[in-house]
Amino acid sequence: MAGATTNDNTGRKKSGYDLDSLLHTAVKVFHERGYDGTSMEDLAKRLGITKSAIYHHVSSKQELLRLSVDRALDALFAVLDEPGSREGDATRRLHHVVHRSVEVLVDELPFVTLLLRIRGNSRVERQALARRREFDHLVGELVAEAERTGGLRLDLDPALTSRLLFGMVNSVIEWYRPRQGLTKEEIAEAVTKIAFEGLEPRQETPRHRLSNDHENS
Repeated sequence: MAGATTNDNTGRKKSGYDLDSLLHTAVKVFHERGYDGTSMEDLAKRLGITKSAIYHHVSSKQELLRLSVDRALDALFAVLDEPGSREGDATRRLHHVVHRSVEVLVDELPFVTLLLRIRGNSRVERQALARRREFDHLVGELVAEAERTGGLRLDLDPALTSRLLFGMVNSVIEWYRPRQGLTKEEIAEAVTKIAFEGLEPRQETPRHRLSNDHENS
């Protein structure tokens, strides 16, 4: 049972918490108290163990933060390596990336929420934000490719489309709660359906034509 202590064959006490359960608890406390407002003593009290038991798994509070945000980032980057993100036309690949990113967000909700709320106040946070920008850049390139190949409407800037698209994805953290009756597949399908139906190509004048028409009016 988590939180219990056991003895190994050397007679030393060992925490019943493994690293995974430690991270889940730490992230929960970070959300409640704020990262800066959380001490290792706070975590030890919540876990019902000693601080030394925590240090059996990690060297510092910053390492807990790094492992937590890396968990979210690693899951998102793994989506980009899936066959659905690498095979087929750009629009189909983008659809897969968005759909799977929603599923990752639901599966790793506490960790993705933490990632989205960091502000770069420490080296760990700045490194995480740099990785997040890299992910955003790769998605932005995919959006631009989908537009160039006729899969998305032409009257929207690709960078803006990417930001708005993942703004919708990331908004799930604000309202989704486990056991609300919606599955991750249902949420992912709803997001992709709403987003891509709005992005379907239509008989409209491209951006530069619209700009010229406006200037000449």
